Amino acid sequence: MTVIVRDLRPDARSDAEGFARVRRLALPFMLCTPESLVHDLTHTHPAARFRQLIAEEDGEVIGTAQVGLAHESTEAGQGFANVYVHPQRTSRGAGTLLARAAEAHLAAVGASTSYAWVLDAPSHRAFAERHGYTASRSAHFLRLDLAHGTLPPQPAPPPGVELRTAADFADDPRPLFALDAETTADEPSDIDTEFADYEVWLDGTWRHPLFSRELTSVVLVDGRPAAFSAARTDGGARYGTVMTGTARAFRGRGLAKLAKNASLHRARAAGCTEAFTGNDSGNGPMLAINKWFGYDICATEVRYVRELG
Repeated sequence: MTVIVRDLRPDARSDAEGFARVRRLALPFMLCTPESLVHDLTHTHPAARFRQLIAEEDGEVIGTAQVGLAHESTEAGQGFANVYVHPQRTSRGAGTLLARAAEAHLAAVGASTSYAWVLDAPSHRAFAERHGYTASRSAHFLRLDLAHGTLPPQPAPPPGVELRTAADFADDPRPLFALDAETTADEPSDIDTEFADYEVWLDGTWRHPLFSRELTSVVLVDGRPAAFSAARTDGGARYGTVMTGTARAFRGRGLAKLAKNASLHRARAAGCTEAFTGNDSGNGPMLAINKWFGYDICATEVRYVRELG
């Protein structure tokens, strides 16, 4: 049995389904569908030099990799290579082949550094370290049982504060872009990110097939977007918040908690039974908010880094 590595073909449904299946098995706490994978591959900015690789054995997809440049970084040459293998198809060389192919691509497009997320488990960490990577920061995946858990009650917004959804901005989502850009710039990360291209944001966020405008909450203060909780769903019962934040001028007033609470209540009313989110392990304020909602840590990833060349 021979393992080969090749690019995912966006016009081949079996490729996207195989990739999504491996991702769900390896990372059951991250939302992924064949449609979202194809969208990412065909709509990511060309400057990212983004590729999705699959490791295939006798026609079965047994491993995946997403690789490219962090084109929105303020520092050039920052690359990423995230490799995941089917949990029942390890020790067949798929991970090593994917890592080599990913790093060769990064080197070819001028990356000087490769960042990789690795599950915080001995075998995964040992794999990264064998390939020359060094551990950096960590992040937690969190899960909330929406079907059987108890959500905090929804308080009435204080005077001057209004709860809306992203769907209310369908005619002009630019204010949400500005809010997302400001809050993302303050997120803990190894790579500084600067959202400057509205059209890229529309493709990568607003028009993304997982993005739910109806479940995304926006808090207005005197008519201005001040906080939000961005929601995604897989089209079934799984829901996730991918970003919750508050503009700098409005922090310390509990607005992010208000936004997330409203989104969670709407998600449960819409039939979602599981809620997922993720936080950098150093992001104490958001970890505290999520603990207040009843989220439990279900897994941890470690960010590994390797200098190329």
